Amino acid sequence: MGFIQITKSNIETEHICCALGAKQYEHAVSEKKKWLTERMDEGLVFYRLDERAKVFIEYLPAEMAWVPIEAPNYMYINCLWVSGRHKHNGYAKQLVDYCKNDAINRGMDGIVHILGKKKYPYLSDGRFFEHMGFEIVDQVEPYFQLMALKWNEHAVLPAFKKQVKTFPNDEGITIYYTVQCPFAVGVLEELRKIAENKSVPFKTIRIITKEEAQNAPTIWTTFGLFYNGKFITHEIISPNKFDKLLTKLLTQG
Repeated sequence: MGFIQITKSNIETEHICCALGAKQYEHAVSEKKKWLTERMDEGLVFYRLDERAKVFIEYLPAEMAWVPIEAPNYMYINCLWVSGRHKHNGYAKQLVDYCKNDAINRGMDGIVHILGKKKYPYLSDGRFFEHMGFEIVDQVEPYFQLMALKWNEHAVLPAFKKQVKTFPNDEGITIYYTVQCPFAVGVLEELRKIAENKSVPFKTIRIITKEEAQNAPTIWTTFGLFYNGKFITHEIISPNKFDKLLTKLLTQG
C-alpha cells in the first residue's frame, strides 16, 4: 500500500482524510483545502496513504507554522494521524521518516512538534515521538510540551513564545480557532447556541494570518477555549461535552 502527496494540482479531487463522508463538514473541509493550498507556496507538505483512510502527515517550515513557537530552520509537524485498523502497521514511523528526509534535503536542523503531557484528544502520543528520538525542549501550562528531533548539535533549541503565558481578559467563552481542522469550524455554531441558552457571552476569534497565529494567546491555534480569560481546553469539544463543561464552570462561579 503506497502513499501520495496532495498538491495544488490534485487537492480538488483527492480527500484530505478529515471528516470523510460527513455532510455537515463539507464547507469546513473546503475551507481546509483552501488553507492548505495557500500554505503549499510556503513549503507545506501533505502526505497520506493512498486509500480512503485517516493516515497522513502535514508539515511545513517552522518559520511558517501557525503556532507561537521559535524554531528557526526546523520543520514543524502540524498533524500526524493514523487511525482505526491502520494503527500498528508502521505507518506513523514511515510518515515521520518521510518528513525527516525532506527536512534534511532542505538543509534543516531538525523537526519540532507540539504534544501534551499525557494522551489528549487531537494531540499526538508522546511515547511514540520519544521512541522516534524526540526530546522535550520546552513546556507551558497547563499541559503543552514542545518536542524536537535535531541532527545538528549546534542548532538552537526550539521554544514556545513568551506571550502564550498571558491570556485574554474577556468575559464568558472565547474561542480562538483556525480553519486547519474541519472539526473546529464545524462545531462552533452549535456551541454558540448552548452558551446563548445559558446566557453566557460567547465570542469566536478566527486566526486568519500566520502572524496572528504566531502571536496568539493559545498554544493550539486550531482551537483554544477560554472562560473569563482562563484557558480551559484545546480539545475540539462536542456540543454535549460543552454543555456539561459550561454547567460546571457556571457552578464554580
